[in-house]
Amino acid sequence: MNEAIRRHAARGAVEGNWRAGYPRTIVVASGESDEWITNEQKTALDALHLRRIDLADRVLVVNPGGYIGESTSREIAYARATGKPISFTDPV
Repeated sequence: MNEAIRRHAARGAVEGNWRAGYPRTIVVASGESDEWITNEQKTALDALHLRRIDLADRVLVVNPGGYIGESTSREIAYARATGKPISFTDPV
């Protein structure tokens, strides 16, 4: 199984299990895509992720091997600034 598929599957499993116990949890993780997105799409996705954090009671960061990407770092900073509890799947 290639790394991107493994990460996507792991994120889905973690998200499903986490949501079962914490229904208003947003799961954030570094993403990968085989398709390029435009700057406009990236801006819209970034804004959407922040709104999802606003709606959540807590944030779970999927960070295999401790890796946290640039967008995920911004989302963590935003969640901290809004006082949301944050958990990580791997040590940071």
